[in-house]
Amino acid sequence: MAFKQEIHLPDCQYRYAISPKIKKYTLRDTTFFENKIGHYELTRLLEEVPNSNQGFPLKIIVNKELTGFKLTITDQSGLRSVNIFKSEQHKIFQDKFYFLMNSLVERGIFDKFTV
Repeated sequence: MAFKQEIHLPDCQYRYAISPKIKKYTLRDTTFFENKIGHYELTRLLEEVPNSNQGFPLKIIVNKELTGFKLTITDQSGLRSVNIFKSEQHKIFQDKFYFLMNSLVERGIFDKFTV
């Protein structure tokens, strides 16, 4: 999957774009770490019950030039994409995703647009 400037996950009510105000130090402050290649990576487990280790891994990678990103939500194995927005059954996962993304929008990493 290539880096994109804008991503809309299926059935999500928002689309997210890389902010022109993004800074490397802001990424580090929000717990992104620099991987071997130089890209910035954030991995979070969207859990229904905190510390249960049962949920869906969310992975965000911002390229080292800060011009594009990847955003995926997968099953526990990390091999298949999961659509947490398809069902009301996953409401708690949706809320946790929106909470995390809103905090990244507030810090100037992403811009959020209503679909």
